[in-house]
Amino acid sequence: MSPPSSEEQPQQRTQPAQTLTLIPGLPNDLSALILAFVPYPHHSRLKPTCKSWRIFFSARKTLLSLRQKHLPLSLLSHLLCIFPQDPTITPPYLFDPKTLSWCPIPPMPCNPHVYGLCNFTSLSIPPDLFVLGGSLFDTRSFPIDRPSPSSSAFRFSFVTSSWDRLSPMLSPRGSFASAAMTDLNRIVVAGGGSRHTMFGAAGSRMSSVEMYDVGKDEWVALDGLPRFRAGCAGFLVGSGEEREFWVMGGYGESRTVSGVFPVDEYYRDGVVMELSNGGKWREIGDMWGEGERRRLGKIVVVEDEDWDVPGIFMLDGGDIFRYHMDSNRWWKETSVPRKALDDSSVGFVSLDGELYLMNLVHAVYLTEARRPRQNKKAASLFIQIYNPRNRTWRSLITKPPLNHHLDFKTAVMCTIRL
Repeated sequence: MSPPSSEEQPQQRTQPAQTLTLIPGLPNDLSALILAFVPYPHHSRLKPTCKSWRIFFSARKTLLSLRQKHLPLSLLSHLLCIFPQDPTITPPYLFDPKTLSWCPIPPMPCNPHVYGLCNFTSLSIPPDLFVLGGSLFDTRSFPIDRPSPSSSAFRFSFVTSSWDRLSPMLSPRGSFASAAMTDLNRIVVAGGGSRHTMFGAAGSRMSSVEMYDVGKDEWVALDGLPRFRAGCAGFLVGSGEEREFWVMGGYGESRTVSGVFPVDEYYRDGVVMELSNGGKWREIGDMWGEGERRRLGKIVVVEDEDWDVPGIFMLDGGDIFRYHMDSNRWWKETSVPRKALDDSSVGFVSLDGELYLMNLVHAVYLTEARRPRQNKKAASLFIQIYNPRNRTWRSLITKPPLNHHLDFKTAVMCTIRL
């Protein structure tokens, strides 16, 4: 038999790719649907299984589209994204609490002139992850031991698995309030300053507010806050024309103790922007009385279709409080079953309608054994989970794949559904 002609050879080379089978005995469209149901963090582990799976799991746009189309919201992977340190040096990680699986994300693009990024904000509009602003050191500034705010904006696309630099914010800022309007593909930021984790009350404060249009890659200035406010929490309430942007707590002016040590003056009030009414602000007054607490704790928001408004919860020491809009007061919801040794180094997020409290612990803490040698072992992530609907607690333990210490005092976290 004569060898195949040159015209036949390309067809023979492409034929195996056209006949690749995902799961033997099943049509490829059904096999693709089955594989799409696999939780997202496991996709990278399954890619090396065979050539057909490598091709399928590499086509992220098709894969994510299948998941969004055929999986109900409750079955999509609600993942926690943790930025342990400067994301240009240390890669962020995705964590799936349902499967206790971890998945790294590539580090952000590195700028040789800046370092020590912290106090930035991370949020998501699926299938993208955004990193905005922050405080950092710049080798081109003087003096170089003073932090400066950043206006940079980055986006990580889970479709292309790559980072893109976006248009910078109009004002550089760190430690600011933010919220994502997923249905409108927009992000709003408010307040902030140049505060750095190493310099306490040092740095500036600001009142400017901006909105980012993801489709246009454009920032637009909005009506500023009634007064300077940094270190504040932001979230959305309502939808459509009733949507409001809430900003709570934070600090403004600072005073000095003995004329030397700077101390922040923390706010007890909050402000609300009516997004559909020209972006005007209204003040809601003090949320607690003098002497009740010094500052606002860590805030998370829980969405529930059966609730008229989202649940707003605050972690304050070993207790969780819930905000009641009618009375503009925080009322105790529950106490943490196992209080952390260091209250300040506790992660607090909302996942799948539940509250997650996370802290690193050693084996001696978990077993309550008194063996000093066990303290040398790598720490585990101890997670206590509160369900506000059922008012019940449960816990789980996982081993993070991090090669460095995870400090929730400075770590930045957000969630994303994929």
